[in-house]
Amino acid sequence: MRHAELLVSLCLLMALMAASLPASAEPAGSAHVTLGQSTLPLNRPWKFHIGDDPRWSAPDFDDSAWETVDLTPAPGAHDGDVGLPSYVSGWSRRGHAGYTGYAWYRLTITVDSKPGAPLALAGPTLVDSTYALYVNGKRLGGPGVFSGAHPTVFGVRPSVYALPASASAATQTYVVAFRVWMDPVDAGDDNGGLHVAPTLGYADDIERLHQVQWLQTFKGYVVDAAEPMAFTLLAVMVIALIACRTRDAYRWLVAALLLLALLRVQQVLFYWTDALSLRTYDIATTIILKPLNLTAWTLAWRDWFRLGRKPWQRHAIGALTVAYALFALVGRPWFAPDALQAFKPAADIGVQGVRLIYAAIYLWIIGLGVIRLARPSAFLAALAALLVGIGLFATELNALGIPGIWFPYGTGVARGQYAYAAFIALLFVLILGRMVGYARSRGNGVAFMR
Repeated sequence: MRHAELLVSLCLLMALMAASLPASAEPAGSAHVTLGQSTLPLNRPWKFHIGDDPRWSAPDFDDSAWETVDLTPAPGAHDGDVGLPSYVSGWSRRGHAGYTGYAWYRLTITVDSKPGAPLALAGPTLVDSTYALYVNGKRLGGPGVFSGAHPTVFGVRPSVYALPASASAATQTYVVAFRVWMDPVDAGDDNGGLHVAPTLGYADDIERLHQVQWLQTFKGYVVDAAEPMAFTLLAVMVIALIACRTRDAYRWLVAALLLLALLRVQQVLFYWTDALSLRTYDIATTIILKPLNLTAWTLAWRDWFRLGRKPWQRHAIGALTVAYALFALVGRPWFAPDALQAFKPAADIGVQGVRLIYAAIYLWIIGLGVIRLARPSAFLAALAALLVGIGLFATELNALGIPGIWFPYGTGVARGQYAYAAFIALLFVLILGRMVGYARSRGNGVAFMR
């Protein structure tokens, strides 16, 4: 009797184990899902192939020979910039290091859903560098413009794409294909292709997810939008100092504040709007605004510490500005890639060398200013100069191993953003102090906080 009971128990245990196993393993690049009341991230193996062929969007194309890329993120994974969740590494870490250009991702997915209920797809929120989405061979959209010899890249933002639906069928099959272009500007050790898988769901649920994704994107760059406004307001205050008709020169400080505002707002324009393409963004920041900011801030602190305005200083710093811009232009991967390919490593070294010269001059000006003035206000000004320098010389600080970004409350905040925030408050105090000093000097001839 005991043997019979044991046999029955064993049979029941085996039946429960069999019921807990999937009926059959899904092949890579395909899936069968049942939609409930929530969205479904397509975190699963996709078919992947580098290169480009319009036929790869066709639903009947045979992709069985393609390699497999799993877009399933590690628990708690996020990108290293603004904190976008569900991040996975790009193709550079998946056997295609150094490759830039086209690649395709494909997934065949069968969906069981409510008959007639509209379905939608939330596009990937992080892609290097842009994409076009095809479903069942039909292009549904995407942020990239693929009409030219090379695609025009705009910032990848949260997007929603309505999926074709049947009025009666509860089961539908979609062949989802992403045509991805990675621009050489975005080349990196962890870059390439899709970093966040798209999400499938009922249209209403996807729309709510879309709002959450936009909130995350907004939080990631809201500081970059607020700080330029603060820099502009400080520039207005400095203009008021100039209106006092003092003997001090503040024109370079006005220029520096406005140029820094322009530099910081570039990310906002690129990631929030279609105002800038990646190429325009790269030219504006790398070739124009970064050299001009180093020049303007170096001369601004020279004038603030009253170190003299000798013509050779302007000429030397002006020559550094031109050299920086030329080295940066030659070093860009999109500038004459065939004719100047051999010179690009040397150009990158040239940029690094010029930046180090700027850093040395910058620190020399701060040190000399503190020594010559030797007043409490001079030490405050030196601290302000160091704070803004943390943002200006971020590349050099990264090379020293100083952490560049933190993620309070799940949102990335860069080291420079913290430094700029403190700088804004400190410079406001310094400007206000000089305003009060000039006002008092008119009454009793004694300047305050000079």
